[in-house]
Amino acid sequence: MQLWTTTVASPRGTMRVAQQAEEAGWDGLLVVDSQNLSGDPYVALAMAATVTTKLGLGTGVTNSVTRHAAVTANSITSVNRVSKGRAVLGIGRGDSALAHLGRAPAKLAQFERYLRQLQIYLRGESVAFDDIDIPFDVAPPMSELELANAPSASRIGWIAEGAKVPVEVAASGPKVIAISALHADRIMFTLGADVERIAWGIELARKTRKDADLDPDGITYGAYVNSGCHANVEVARSLVRGGLTTFARFSVMHGKTSGPLSGKDRDVLNNLRNAYDMRAHTRGDSQQATTLTNEFIDRFAIVGPPETCVKRFEALKKLGLERIATSGATRGADPNDAAVGRALFEKEVLPAIR
Repeated sequence: MQLWTTTVASPRGTMRVAQQAEEAGWDGLLVVDSQNLSGDPYVALAMAATVTTKLGLGTGVTNSVTRHAAVTANSITSVNRVSKGRAVLGIGRGDSALAHLGRAPAKLAQFERYLRQLQIYLRGESVAFDDIDIPFDVAPPMSELELANAPSASRIGWIAEGAKVPVEVAASGPKVIAISALHADRIMFTLGADVERIAWGIELARKTRKDADLDPDGITYGAYVNSGCHANVEVARSLVRGGLTTFARFSVMHGKTSGPLSGKDRDVLNNLRNAYDMRAHTRGDSQQATTLTNEFIDRFAIVGPPETCVKRFEALKKLGLERIATSGATRGADPNDAAVGRALFEKEVLPAIR
């Protein structure tokens, strides 16, 4: 099982983080795509590729609204060429990137259509012009130009010359899990670190593929997991509290929960949703962070001393997860505690899992 870490998309800063991650033994690095809060992810990943040799590089995650599928395919394949085959494309329906444009996450039909088109472009194949959803009041049909000749479909020819970039979808609800099972190369569950919930997600994905007459083993699985390593469990909880609000909210974003949950956990999720302030996104000192109980954090995140963390990661590994992307301390956590926690994780947890 691979362990990846996450960071913001700061082109120069990502170079430094990528070098440190490779030296520490991480398998890969994911950067966020949130244009109002961070730098451009593809620039950051390309810069990181120039200072590393084996570290995997990807988006964690982009969305299906702020860039056309052709643009996304072109950007991530460019990173893949620069990194000599180390890129992956992580994608979801959108959160902060859309919130800062006054929009909610993409609708399911749009998201599925985008994934289908994205995979076509990444294979170097053609998307019919009739399938492209650019409104005519924004850009009229090309036929108005009365050209002597023109392309008959949308295709990125140079992409077909190399290896296809794998697409991994961040998924929490049953409908997105089902869509991902049909169109992704890997599903990255955002269901917390609870074994029962991730097992539920895997079973749902496998059933969806069987029902569609697809090989249930033709897709791989991973998860986003918040992790805080520290000898003092209270400090460990403080490291993940902010980031966990973001990932836990995905399980109740539209007011409905799914998957195995206790009554108390459902109450915490509803309280989190009602208290969420996007202006304090990911912050451990936010009002939404106060809604997370210790019991909830202990179940939905991986926190505690190294031996506890290793045991929890091993339990997830037994489910057949190929990759876990873990985010440590976020804004609002004590910087000294964060440094201690990361050093402890990289020295004792990372080598034990890898």
